[in-house]
Amino acid sequence: MDIRVYTEIEQGQKWLNKYNDCIPIFTCTLGFTATALLPNISTAGITPESRRYTALADGEFLVNGIQENPTFALPPLSVGISPTFISRAVIEKFNLPVYIFNAGLLESPSIKNIDLGGKPANCVSTGKALPLELVKHLYQQGLFWGENLAQQSKSSYLILSECVVGGTTTALAVLTALGISAQGKVNSSHPICNHEQKWSLVQKGLIQAGLNDRNTIFDPFEIIAAVGDPMQIVVAGIALSASKKIGVMLAGGTQMLAIFALIKALKNLCYYTEANLENIIVGTTRWVAEDCTGDTIGLSKIIGNVSLCATELNFSNSNYPSLQAYEKGYVKEGVGAGGSAIASHLLGMNKVELLHMIETIVSSFHMTTSS
Repeated sequence: MDIRVYTEIEQGQKWLNKYNDCIPIFTCTLGFTATALLPNISTAGITPESRRYTALADGEFLVNGIQENPTFALPPLSVGISPTFISRAVIEKFNLPVYIFNAGLLESPSIKNIDLGGKPANCVSTGKALPLELVKHLYQQGLFWGENLAQQSKSSYLILSECVVGGTTTALAVLTALGISAQGKVNSSHPICNHEQKWSLVQKGLIQAGLNDRNTIFDPFEIIAAVGDPMQIVVAGIALSASKKIGVMLAGGTQMLAIFALIKALKNLCYYTEANLENIIVGTTRWVAEDCTGDTIGLSKIIGNVSLCATELNFSNSNYPSLQAYEKGYVKEGVGAGGSAIASHLLGMNKVELLHMIETIVSSFHMTTSS
């Protein structure tokens, strides 16, 4: 099987064995943080203006696939291609049920979605990302949908993915506020992670919010309100309540590790004691897990009790330079790319077959957009 388990290996293997051959429910929670508008913070859109629409475009492609005239066209990237192609290929092949959650966007999505009544976050450097009452509202929404989806999923599992441009920076902020030494360990869509830029923004935000005392245990809701983004608390809520009954795959890298740390904090502080953390794993790509400009595996070990798994999907032999770019460290992950690939392996598809499937969609996309 083309899946590697890096941490908490026994727990991870047990989870993978349990959900082998299961059709999961795929969710993607879309959100926005003004952090995304800072120059060079992310490569998920060449310009700050284009990054306003990345989540809207990725969500639309995820659900609708290739269209001649999309409402939100995928933003051009300087190098590479959106990870939504990977997830879309798996959703299309296995006809996975998909739920799109709007946790807080600048515009309404063009596709059927569940509006959670959130709002976009201010830049992490402000220390005033979101109103505290809104964070608590989004958490309750997450708990509700976790219960709901667990009932629908029965004996299968949930894939919880996200699209928030600038989200690895808010992840670094949340991890740091939770007392986890994450500096220099997170990932990004850049081939060489922009650690200094991220850390400078995070430090400003934590100081502004009064969350810079490493010896103090801060309230998780106040942390998200100060330096988080709207997606984080929603996904934490879904995972907490769903984990009582079924498996949960947090589909992503640094952002999902931050959410796992948030989940642990919420459980430890008795906000939700019924969660079963052994039912939760983090599923990503090997481009994230083995990114030498970060330390995903080390970060997983510091957080503790989290099984980090990754697809061994490889684009070295791809016919498309936009996919080969992943092997050079561009893009790496997003929109549940790693999690959807892991799901395809659990359903019997190997990494070579998956590559061909992704290339078929990329080929059709190029034909459609160039005609």
